[in-house]
Order: sequence, then C-alpha cells, then structure tokens
Amino acid sequence: MKNPRIYQSAELVLHQHLTLDDNGSRHIGKVLRMLAGDSLRVFNSTGGEFQATITEVSKKQVQVSLDSFTEESNASPLRIHLAQVMSKGDRMDYAIQKAVELGVHSITPLTSIRCEVKLNPQRMEKRTLQWQQQIISASEQCGLNIVPAILPCASLASFCEHAKHEKKIILHPGPHKSQDYFCQAAPMDVCVLVGPEGGLEEQEIEIAKQHGFDCLTLGPRVFRTETAPVAMLTLLQHYWGDL
Repeated sequence: MKNPRIYQSAELVLHQHLTLDDNGSRHIGKVLRMLAGDSLRVFNSTGGEFQATITEVSKKQVQVSLDSFTEESNASPLRIHLAQVMSKGDRMDYAIQKAVELGVHSITPLTSIRCEVKLNPQRMEKRTLQWQQQIISASEQCGLNIVPAILPCASLASFCEHAKHEKKIILHPGPHKSQDYFCQAAPMDVCVLVGPEGGLEEQEIEIAKQHGFDCLTLGPRVFRTETAPVAMLTLLQHYWGDL
C-alpha cells in the first residue's frame, strides 16, 4: 500500500517522534511489512493529518517522525446519525463499514422486539470494541480524519425518546416517498433509524412517530437490514450532503 493512513488516539505534535500503538505497529510492521524510510500518514480524529516517515521498525514496535501537517477535513457538512437495530452474522459489520464510507457522524446499535441479537453486558462491551475497531479501519481506508463515534446500545423506545436531531427518519412504508421528501431545505443534522431483518412492529413505528420521526420508504422493493442504510445514506449525501 502506498502512503497508508494510520489512526492513533494519542496527542500528535509536528516533528514529534512517535511510537505507534500495538495495532498500528502490527499493521505497519507485520501486515504491510514497511521499512524505515517509508512514508505514511497519521491522524487522531482532531482534524487534519500528518505526513510521517518511519524511523525504526522492530519486532513489536514501529517508530515514526511527524514531518508535516495538512489541516483539512473531508467530513460531510451533513451530520448523520445512524440508529441500527443489531443483526446477526456480519450484517451489522457491513452496515457499519459502509456507513463510515458514506460519511456517517455517529452510530447507535439498537435492540427491538424482533431483534435476534441478545448480548449480556460483557459481550456487548466486547462487540462494541470490535465495531469501534472496524470504524477506525474504515476511516483509515476511506480517508476520513474524524473517526465516527459508536455510542452505547439502547432500546428502540429509549433511543426515540431521547433523540434530539433536526430531522429524524425511520425507514418504513409510509406517506413520504424519498424523491418528495428531499425537496425540503437541507438540514444540518439527520438521524436515520433502521429496523431488524423481520421489520419493526407497528407499536415501535408509533413510538417513533410520537417522538417526531418521519416514515420514509425507499421504493417498491424490500431492502435487507444491512443495505437499507447504504441506500438511505447515499440519498442523504446526494441531496443534502456532499455526494
């Protein structure tokens, strides 16, 4: 890979000599097999990124020098929050990865009546850490320098009650067709709620509507739970964002 991007949570300062964390060192030293003198880019989600040079590669550590800084942001002007009911297998992973590529700002995993994923607190914490790492990897790959946040899991009812967004959308057959809905003036902040494989119960739709969510349909065909957010976020970015 030419000039790869690596996320580091540490504070970064121009001309600093930095030892990459375990994940970064393993990826650069063992996966990409990069050597001293090779170039890479380093960012820490505070905006902009550093051009860096590898100064030392050992069995367990990689050290770099932060040579120059570019202050630019490719974050979408539209702040999108994705509230996704958890799904089995790698479907949730796919939805999260593609949401990051499409410029999502933050993600909340949800439970619902038909949600088939049941995790105790310990397993939920482990799964959240895995999703966070997937978000970081997707950000590195797609060029984002502000890493989206993964928020604590919530029930659908609780999430709807506390959601404070300028626009709130729930994907479900309803009176709004997408081509008509996007004729409105562009908001700055949008929340999208996506249900599980079996869909949402009518009582859950009513809860969402009572808390200001608009029902929006994506057309006459039924989308899978992992492809629905991809379609919706693409439309949001096309009409109101930066696609």
